[in-house]
Amino acid sequence: MNYRNIFIRKETNRFSYILNIAFEAVLANKFRSMLTALGIIFGVAAVIAMMAIGNGAQQEILDQIKLVGVNNIIISPKINKKGEGKQDAESSDNKTAGEDKNKNKFSPGLTLKDAESIKAMVPTVKLVSPEVIYQTDIIKDGISSSAKLSGVTPDFFAVFNLEIAQGQMFNDEQLREGKQVCIIGQVIKSKLFPKEDPIGKYIKCNKVWLKVIGVIQSKNVSQSASENLGISEYNKFIYAPLQTLLLRYKDRSLITAASLNSGDEESSSTDDEDNHNQIDKIVIQVDDSKNIKATTEIITQMMKRRHASVDDYEIKVPELLLKQEQKTKDIFNIVLGAIASISLIVGGIGIMNIMLASVMERIKEIGVRLALGATKRDVIAQFLSEATMISLSGGIAGILLGIALAKIITEVAGILTIISPLSIVISFFVSATVGILFGYMPARKAAMQDPVTSLRHE
Repeated sequence: MNYRNIFIRKETNRFSYILNIAFEAVLANKFRSMLTALGIIFGVAAVIAMMAIGNGAQQEILDQIKLVGVNNIIISPKINKKGEGKQDAESSDNKTAGEDKNKNKFSPGLTLKDAESIKAMVPTVKLVSPEVIYQTDIIKDGISSSAKLSGVTPDFFAVFNLEIAQGQMFNDEQLREGKQVCIIGQVIKSKLFPKEDPIGKYIKCNKVWLKVIGVIQSKNVSQSASENLGISEYNKFIYAPLQTLLLRYKDRSLITAASLNSGDEESSSTDDEDNHNQIDKIVIQVDDSKNIKATTEIITQMMKRRHASVDDYEIKVPELLLKQEQKTKDIFNIVLGAIASISLIVGGIGIMNIMLASVMERIKEIGVRLALGATKRDVIAQFLSEATMISLSGGIAGILLGIALAKIITEVAGILTIISPLSIVISFFVSATVGILFGYMPARKAAMQDPVTSLRHE
């Protein structure tokens, strides 16, 4: 046992001595060591910065999935612009007989019955949220402004994970009878009730007074998510029961004298869009993500039958779109990571070249060490330690530079970057590995020197 302790102590002292020699050799050539480490520094920094950008992109995808709701399918109407019917008529000669036949079929547009049928007939559907949206003028204390009024059901708040910060949700009576009540977003609250509790107060929306019974919690929506995925800016909306809007405002599915007279060009609406859909959107939440594809196919067939094969609606699956976007970004990040990793290989080659040059410069020193009793293992350990020290110091500097680059990218370019501990650990491990792999050949070359020839070297 004592011999074993003596051997361990002796080996520890030998290793400590070798490290001291290697450290002194690195310090003796500071400028050369710094230039050698540059490849590792920029390689590690590039890898960390690229991984931070990739993590930030992934987090944005996850945030967007939360905004559109989990496992959602969105059905929205296709609104025909005025003048398109004329263009279609002019190009009808190029249509096939079957296409003309489908074109002449009647579809009532997107209706509340569509939502009710989907909820009743599709077993994998968990929640169905029909929504109708109108642009309205709101008046409070004689001050008028513009806002969007949305008719919804309680399922809307569940689908989009919206919580009530103040007040309460619509009750069954309010929903069934279309009571004049509303829930407002945080922006509406700040605009109309900056210094008072809005609960119980009234807002005049066009000609209808709505009593505020609740305020939703603030929820931020990015501009890209709002444009690309059609996500509403929830904080800027006024929400009323769906029946309230259909009964007290406007039901576009009803044919009235005014709507018949609108056929006259002079009395037509100034709006660019001719929208006869009863509702503007149906959001369906599926019970399990595994069922999204099958549910989408069932709903597609159901809507096709209900709309007499008229293509006046579109079905979107935001999660599938986001996953495809994530896949594309993952491929892009892998390519960027591979390009950044080339810098590490170049840095390793630089270490090998400099260490080979160092061996040639220090042949006499190597000969003296071998003549005084140093083994080939000691010489290998010395030069390998030098290469590893340079590589590790470059790795640490690269990590710091990579973190700084990630912060700068966020501040200057506005791109979200998230630095993960895993990227730092990987970078540190890779820098150490590069030092060992590319430092071994020069170390072995130094150990294979003939002591007699080395001592005669000038």
